[in-house]
Amino acid sequence: MDLTLVLLFVTAGFASLFMAWVIGAGSSGATPFAPAVGANTISTMRAAFVVGIFGFTGAVTQGANVSEAIGRGLIGGVSLPAAGVIAVLLIGAGLMAIGIRTGYPIATAFTVTGSVIGVGLALGGTPVWAKYQQIGTVWVLTPFVGGSIAYVIASVLPRSDVPERFSVAVLAGLVGGVLANVEFSFLGPADSTGTVASTVQEFVGLESVSAAIGVSLAVALAVAGLVYWDVRRDMTGGLRRVLLTLGSLVAFSAGGSQVGLAVGPLLPLFDDIEAVSTMAILVGGGIGILVGSWTGAPRMIKSLAQDYSSLGPRRSIAALVPSFLIAQVAILLGVPVSFNEIVVSAIIGSGAAVGGRDAISPRKISMTIGAWIASFALAFVLGYGVVLVVPMA
Repeated sequence: MDLTLVLLFVTAGFASLFMAWVIGAGSSGATPFAPAVGANTISTMRAAFVVGIFGFTGAVTQGANVSEAIGRGLIGGVSLPAAGVIAVLLIGAGLMAIGIRTGYPIATAFTVTGSVIGVGLALGGTPVWAKYQQIGTVWVLTPFVGGSIAYVIASVLPRSDVPERFSVAVLAGLVGGVLANVEFSFLGPADSTGTVASTVQEFVGLESVSAAIGVSLAVALAVAGLVYWDVRRDMTGGLRRVLLTLGSLVAFSAGGSQVGLAVGPLLPLFDDIEAVSTMAILVGGGIGILVGSWTGAPRMIKSLAQDYSSLGPRRSIAALVPSFLIAQVAILLGVPVSFNEIVVSAIIGSGAAVGGRDAISPRKISMTIGAWIASFALAFVLGYGVVLVVPMA
């Protein structure tokens, strides 16, 4: 390997770390705890610290699916060279940095996906239309599904005929049942993943579908029962603990989803280097997200918490439940999804259930949607254009 290629590899690695830092400082580090901060449940600095820890954990244990999609699933026929990887990461990180600087949540998934496709097509790659359709469907449905679920939950929680010890417990049980079926790298055999439900099934020797359903229901009932007891014993404290737990789960999911945007483009570069495993690359990306959350996330947390809606703990719970569910579906499908889009849509839905138009800022929302659309288009154009200007053979 000649010196020029080594320098390109090193530069690509640093670009990936910078991208991971930007993700931690922006979408991954800010959105999971923005509802909790807005509800005055946790301070901004403490939220940034906690989200960094859980983001790192999610990146290491759940980051492989989206990383594979970004690295190998968006363009057919070609692999991005080191120079192309550098271009992709710098375009994505640069646009994200602009968002952090201005306080507007630029969608990381849109910028990285757009730049990967732009660079790949300019290099002679072929479109992967099936994957584009899958990604587009998730992107379009996310604000409607997330906002609608949050609206319904926020409409039910304050009702006097549905005591919160029941409604919040049911929501917690739903999250617990889903969590029992979430795939983790440390629960599966070598080079595969496993779930809590499948691990329990293997332990007791039952592999049927009914057994999987039974384990999931048992976990859901256990979580629901614990939350019911806690909320009934201490309403204010119980709601606070549920909210912080949901924020931690969303932060975990953010790390599992967003790390792929930083390290996914690197994967093809290391196909022939056995000493560097996918896990090692994920750990490096997770560290970048961790540092970014600790050092750069507070500004964006404040922006999201204060500007989009005035939420109490109940409406914040309503925003975080669909955020967790949508994020885990996207990770399972290997779809690069924007956490800004997920959480902001849920915040808007829950806020609208409380105070209608007065609870949200139409101007801020319009500018955010425009930034999402423009970020993908601009990243695609920049990615395609840079290949035409800079040789990448």
